[in-house]
Amino acid sequence: MAETGMAAGNALMHLDRLAQKALALWDLPAGARARLINVAENTTWLVEAPGGFRAVLRIHRENYHSPRAIASELAWMDALQRDAIIEVPRAIPGRNGQPLQTCTTDGQQPPRHLVLFHFINGTHPSESGDLTAGFERLGTIAAKMHLHALDWPRPEGFERLIWDDAAVFSPQATWGNWRDAPHVSPALRPVLETAERTIRHRLAVYGNDPSRYGLIHADMRLANLLEEGNITRVIDFDDCGFGWFLYDFAAAISFIEIDPAIPALKAAWLRGYRRVRALPAQDEAEIDTFIMLRRMALLAWIGSHLDAPEPQAMAPHFAAGTARLAQEWLAAQRR
Repeated sequence: MAETGMAAGNALMHLDRLAQKALALWDLPAGARARLINVAENTTWLVEAPGGFRAVLRIHRENYHSPRAIASELAWMDALQRDAIIEVPRAIPGRNGQPLQTCTTDGQQPPRHLVLFHFINGTHPSESGDLTAGFERLGTIAAKMHLHALDWPRPEGFERLIWDDAAVFSPQATWGNWRDAPHVSPALRPVLETAERTIRHRLAVYGNDPSRYGLIHADMRLANLLEEGNITRVIDFDDCGFGWFLYDFAAAISFIEIDPAIPALKAAWLRGYRRVRALPAQDEAEIDTFIMLRRMALLAWIGSHLDAPEPQAMAPHFAAGTARLAQEWLAAQRR
């Protein structure tokens, strides 16, 4: 159930107390304090101390990732950094030598999982104007990460989310049922139901051969890149998991799927991708299916995350936009 008003405010007050208390779990400079900078799946806090120290604290959402899943995320990030694939934030071990910590405060149960990351420099690429150059870089980065995922020997017990059609459409869908999202009216449901059936059929035919399906970032938007000079760094691996490689493009255009610039951004992403990894025409032909799959997942996400500002702002129009995208996509399948 979504939290609003006073309930949401109380939750953030508890999390603020938790963040300040948890800092003692790490060997930090005197005077370190945490300041909330983002509320999404988790809450993210900028930790600062006199003398210029900075780090980023992530307090995990309750009942979203297990400790093993968080450790698996950190293992892949470590491997990407060690193998010089891409620069990523590094976790800071706590006083007990472990990167994953747990902490609680009075009035907040059960304990929350926390990870503290080294602060990395850089600015987010502009999300206004011509985005093709940024998407070309995104495609190159995605291809490098996919090649690494194909060859990397995962640690025993590796556990991450799965981003397949069942994760979006089954009764146990990761982000809930899209039918429960705001403004999914009886008038919109038929086209969305048809889109779901068509997506599931196409993906069953497409299959999950290892050349197409593996470990992905699953949220590789421009907002999750940091640029400094000619260096591009990738952040926020919280959603990384197993899915189709081309889902990474669909995730890159999250929330802007109906923008007229999408065909140009797709072409740019593919150019960047093919500089590093071959992509057969059959795979390219299925990209729009993944765009539709991701959009349906985001519709469910909005419905199950109305305690956060971003989904609140998008909720009034997102269902109608999703239905319009579905109509256009279904019409393309008939041509």
